Amino acid sequence: MKGARRREDGRQTPGPPTAGTSGQVGLMADRIESVDVIVASPGRNYVTVRITTADGVVGLGDATVNGRELAVASCLRDHIAPTLIGRDPGAIEDTWQYLYRGAYWRRGPLTMAAIGGVDTALWDILGRRTGQPVHQLLGGRVREHLTAYRHAFGWDLPSLLDQVDRRLAEGCTHVRVQSGVPGLDTVYGVSRETVYEPAGRAARPVEERWDAERYIATVPGVLGAVREHVGDGIGLLHDAHHRLTPNQAARLARAVEPVGLYWLEDVTPAEDQEALALVRSHTTTPLAIGEVFNTVWDCQRIIEERLTDYIRCAVVHAGGISHARKIFALAEIHGVGAAPHGPSDISPIGLAASIHLGMATHNAAIQEYMGHPEPAHEAFPHAWTFSDGHLDPGDAPGLGVELDEKVLLAHPYDAAHLPVARALDGTLTDW
Repeated sequence: MKGARRREDGRQTPGPPTAGTSGQVGLMADRIESVDVIVASPGRNYVTVRITTADGVVGLGDATVNGRELAVASCLRDHIAPTLIGRDPGAIEDTWQYLYRGAYWRRGPLTMAAIGGVDTALWDILGRRTGQPVHQLLGGRVREHLTAYRHAFGWDLPSLLDQVDRRLAEGCTHVRVQSGVPGLDTVYGVSRETVYEPAGRAARPVEERWDAERYIATVPGVLGAVREHVGDGIGLLHDAHHRLTPNQAARLARAVEPVGLYWLEDVTPAEDQEALALVRSHTTTPLAIGEVFNTVWDCQRIIEERLTDYIRCAVVHAGGISHARKIFALAEIHGVGAAPHGPSDISPIGLAASIHLGMATHNAAIQEYMGHPEPAHEAFPHAWTFSDGHLDPGDAPGLGVELDEKVLLAHPYDAAHLPVARALDGTLTDW
């Protein structure tokens, strides 16, 4: 039998190499022997890609898309994994192009996350094989450490300031601040508890109510109070989460100019790129956008026309290290900073990839670090560290992340959904 064979446990195992392995036969020092896709929930649902070569080298990748984990896993197991068997694990760019161009149906978060999981695992294999950390393979360190920002939230101002103080005590120099809004029961980025988790474990999404005008009336005063509390030496960030019209976004951005934000994020729906031009024309507040973008073509206009100050693609969702570095290179020549998305629904593997890339990218400005639940740290022991407001990848070979499969499988997948939002009159709007 030629090609891959499916085992009872879902793994792909190799048949003999064929002429279909992109002309690589006879050139390979090693070949991909198996591809495992593991879906589990050590505090959050994650999709993990594990690629093993004939020489026994194992690489790990993250392919998680929050709320669509099973769709990505099926894409990997049923469509991508069989095509990888017998390929050269060192042909990273060729494999990326093979998966992107070969499928014909391109782009989108599910496809690009699946490709990103494979790509990241192949970079991990290369690092392990050569004994080098991935950032060294990408050109080496360009900075001593990678600045990180963390989240602080509070339903009222005293609780918000308390969380800000906790972040400052950790050594953070940059903090994202989100607050409750009078008259609304729920607000993105905020919880009445001490931990914020937007994805609900239920059969369907929670529906929240939203009023942009109440939000715009509240936020400038809250941010002003936080600035007065922390002084001028701390970078403050705020996320509007795609929920404003261009006019509303422009009004908010102008209103918070005295606060001197490090950035105002996702002020309008990201797919309406013309909206950012209107916002830009009315304010000097720095803007950040892009966490829902998946390719360089999604980002091209915004970067080339300098409609944002920071591009926020997640390495996992932008096709992995190979493609994300091209987005950041385009941003560099246009004076736009790279500031990758780093929520807790990107696993410690995905965050490791982002840290390694940031360490070797000249225009990497800052890395989001929301943090992970403790079971995730136990399931994915890692060399990367966070201290004094900085992330460091460590110098372990590859990504520097291991997999404790026993711990991981002790936490089975548990369906979770991000909320949806309706305006006060019941009309669906952006969450």
